[in-house]
Amino acid sequence: MANSFNHIGIGVGDIKRAVGFYEAAFGCRLLSQVFDVTADGPDGDEAVDVLSSRPFRSMRMANLVTIDGIGFELFQLIDPPHERREPALEYWKSGTFHFCLTAPDFDATLKRILDLGGKQISQIWQRDPRDPSKRMVYCSDPWGTVIEIYTHSFADTYENRG
Repeated sequence: MANSFNHIGIGVGDIKRAVGFYEAAFGCRLLSQVFDVTADGPDGDEAVDVLSSRPFRSMRMANLVTIDGIGFELFQLIDPPHERREPALEYWKSGTFHFCLTAPDFDATLKRILDLGGKQISQIWQRDPRDPSKRMVYCSDPWGTVIEIYTHSFADTYENRG
């Protein structure tokens, strides 16, 4: 049975600014208002269970969606507080170290990321020596989440590549 990608969860230091960043940089759409989750609230048992490695008390959340239906859950931990990863790109550790979005207007998307407080981590690289239009770059949002940007879909970039 084939599965499809549903959503990604991203920790941020400022939920309202993060909503604005993901809306403006990538065209994400906010599905409902930013909301609070507390350990003793209606979703508290679930949050405490899922976030059990440290005593969870409260956070703010927002649910956004990309144009192709992929969800973005943004989390601003209040108690315990959000901590930024340093360095942001810990590629040598197991687990997810980045996510990638396809940007039809690659240059404009990179400019928006930078204008909104994100950072460019790598050079812009050509993905296919036969097709100079296929490019990628590593960036980060203002809170250090590593984001790779491609000009083409994953399948278009790698399928039938010799």
